[in-house]
Amino acid sequence: MSYQALYRKYRSQRFDEMVGQEVVATTLKNAIVNHQISHAYLFSGPRGTGKTSAAKIFAKAINCPNQVDGEPCNNCFICDSITKGTLEDVIELDAASNNGVDEIREIRDKSTYAATHATYKVYIIDEVHMLSTGAFNALLKTLEEPTENVVFVLATTELQKIPATIISRVQRFAFKSITTNEIQGHLADVLQEEKIEFDPTALEVIAKSAEGGMRDALSLLDQALSFSDGQLKEKDALLVTGSIANEALIAYVDALKQNDETSALTELDKIFLEGKNMLRFTEDLLAYFRDMLLKADEKNRTQLFSWIDIAIDSLKNIKETTHTKIAADVMTMRLAEVYQTPVSSLGSNQELQEVLQGFSKLSQDYKALSQEISELKAQIASGTVQTKVQASATPVVSADKSKSSGHSNSVNRDLIYKALGEATREALNAANKAWPELVASISIPAERALLNNTKPAAAGEHYLVVTFPHVNLAKRVTENAELQLTCGNLLSSIAGFSPEIIALAESDWKEIRSEYVAELKTKKSPSEEVEEQKELEDEGLAMAKSLFGEKVVEIDD
Repeated sequence: MSYQALYRKYRSQRFDEMVGQEVVATTLKNAIVNHQISHAYLFSGPRGTGKTSAAKIFAKAINCPNQVDGEPCNNCFICDSITKGTLEDVIELDAASNNGVDEIREIRDKSTYAATHATYKVYIIDEVHMLSTGAFNALLKTLEEPTENVVFVLATTELQKIPATIISRVQRFAFKSITTNEIQGHLADVLQEEKIEFDPTALEVIAKSAEGGMRDALSLLDQALSFSDGQLKEKDALLVTGSIANEALIAYVDALKQNDETSALTELDKIFLEGKNMLRFTEDLLAYFRDMLLKADEKNRTQLFSWIDIAIDSLKNIKETTHTKIAADVMTMRLAEVYQTPVSSLGSNQELQEVLQGFSKLSQDYKALSQEISELKAQIASGTVQTKVQASATPVVSADKSKSSGHSNSVNRDLIYKALGEATREALNAANKAWPELVASISIPAERALLNNTKPAAAGEHYLVVTFPHVNLAKRVTENAELQLTCGNLLSSIAGFSPEIIALAESDWKEIRSEYVAELKTKKSPSEEVEEQKELEDEGLAMAKSLFGEKVVEIDD
C-alpha cells in the first residue's frame, strides 16, 4: 500500500478524538443523543482545526445504526462508506471551485430526493465564504424551506464574509485555534504510535510553527521525519519550519540590549547564512519579544513596546520587498538605536528624587483643592454661589477641551464623549462576553495579536470603546479599516449589535473619562458639588497615607 500522509492517517474519526474542540464535540454529541438534529450548521474557525473532520463525524453519527452516546461505531457499512467518501447520501462540495448559482441550484433540486441508504442526506460545503452573491441567495432559499431529513453543514475560515441572512438560519459552532501544548501532546502520541523516538524540543518548534492548526502541524512533522535518521531532533524541526534556534535569538537580542549594532548585524548574518527566511526570523523575533513582555517591569515594557512597533513595521516591509535581508538589516539598526537603561539600574538618588517630586505635586494639588472648597463654602454662605458657578462653567469646559490636542493618536474627544453619553451597562456586558470569541475568530495572526490584551471599556448601540495597553497598538487598529469592519461583522453575529469601534490607549481613556466626569460636574447643583469635592479631598488624603503611612497628619483648619 502506498504511503499515507500523517494528517490523513490520523484524522479524527470520533468526536472524542478531536483535539482542542471539547465544547463543540460535546454539544454535537448531546444533540445527537437527544434527537435534536437541526437542518443547517455553520462551522467557523482557523484552518486545520477540525471543521471538515467534525462534519464527517457528525454525518456518520446521525446515520450510524450502532451509534452510542453520540459517537459512530466506524465499523458498519454507513460509517465505512462515509470515511472513504463513497456514500452517495453524504455529498462533499468545495465552494472554492463550485461557487456559482448553477451548482447551488443543482444541490437544491437534488436535496428534495430522499436518502438512498442513510437516514439523513448530508451536504458538506467547505470554504462556503467563496460562494458568489447569487449562489448565497440560492442557498438561502434552500435553508428557508428545508427538506425533511436533509442536513447542511457549512464550513468556513472567514466568518465575516458570510451574509447575516445565512448566519441567522444556521446553528453556529466556533472552532478555536488549538493550543501549542495540545498540538505538542498529540504529535507525541502520533510518534509513539509510529514507534519513532523524538526530542521534545523538536515537537515544541513544530507546534509553535503550526499556529494553532493540527493539520499544518502533522504536515510539518511528516516533512521533519523525512529529514531525520529514525529519530526526530530539534535541528530537523528547525530545518523544516525555518524557525530560529532560541540560542540564536538570545545572542541577537543581547547585542541589541548593549546598543551594539555591529554585533547584532553579525548575529543576523549567521542566521541568514544558515538559510533562514528573514520573514520567519522576524515572526520568531516578535514572539520572543512577546515572551519578554510577559516578564518585564513597567519601564522595560515601554521599551519592548517600541521594539515590537519597529518589528511589526519591518514585517510589513519584508513581506512586500524582494530584498528581505536588507530590510532585516535596517530593522536591526533601528532596534539597536532605541534601547534604554532599564528602570532596575536607576540609582537610589534618582529614585528618591522622583518620589520627592511626586510628593511635592500631590501636596500642591491637595492645597489647591482645600482652597477651592473653602471658597465654595464662603460662596454658599453669602448666597452668590449660583452666579459664580455658572460664570466659571464655560471656561472650565473650554480648558478641558484644550487638552484634547495633548492626547496621543489624535484622539477624537467629541466622538468619545458621544460614545460615553449613549453607553449602557447592558451593552458593555454583552460586548465583554463576546470579545474573547471575537478575538479568537480573527483569522490573520498579526491582526489577532493586535487585539490580545484588549477589552471593551464602554459600549452603546452605535459605539464601542476598546482600550489597548499601548497607544501605538490602538493607532494600528484605528488605521486598519478592514480589521474594524471584520470586528463589526463578528460582533454583529456574536452579540447581535454592530457598533463603530473606537480604539483607545488605556492612558487616554482614563484621562478623557475623567474630563467627561468633570464636565458633568459643572451641571450639578451646588450641594452635590460640595459633596463631591469633599470626596476628592478624602481621596487625596488616602493617597498620601498610602504613600507615606502614618507620617501624614491631617490638620483641620
